[in-house]
Amino acid sequence: MTSFPIIRRSLRILIFPSVLLFFFVFLKFPHLAIADYPDGYYELYGIIDGDTFELTDGTRVRVIGVDAPEIGQTCSTEATRHLALLIEEQKGYLEKDVSEADSYGRLLRYVYVDGTFVNYARVSDGYAYAVEYPPDTKYAPQLASAQEDAPYN
Repeated sequence: MTSFPIIRRSLRILIFPSVLLFFFVFLKFPHLAIADYPDGYYELYGIIDGDTFELTDGTRVRVIGVDAPEIGQTCSTEATRHLALLIEEQKGYLEKDVSEADSYGRLLRYVYVDGTFVNYARVSDGYAYAVEYPPDTKYAPQLASAQEDAPYN
């Protein structure tokens, strides 16, 4: 009978730190908890802001290589509407560069809808700036070129 308290105490000593480590890792590095989203077609659902949207399963996606005004900043409403016009409630092709997700747990992807390279359209239409976020720079030259030709660049 004396062995049971020793086993319980030993388990408690092993399990408690393991649980704490598990939660620390996924709170500190949320992108590690993301399911695999390979390149492919997905249902694009809701718009969060000018460079972030959701898939139908609630996963958030950040349009990479561009930066649009944040909510509350000048032109944020127009930038958000433009993204909605391009992708909302459509099926789109998502392409990964190097990184799976950012520090907020959002997938980082290039987006294509009906033959339109959405990242490029955001910049060339003047609703976002081309910004390099290494190591995800596959299309940086094309996006920079779009910015040079954009209205009000």
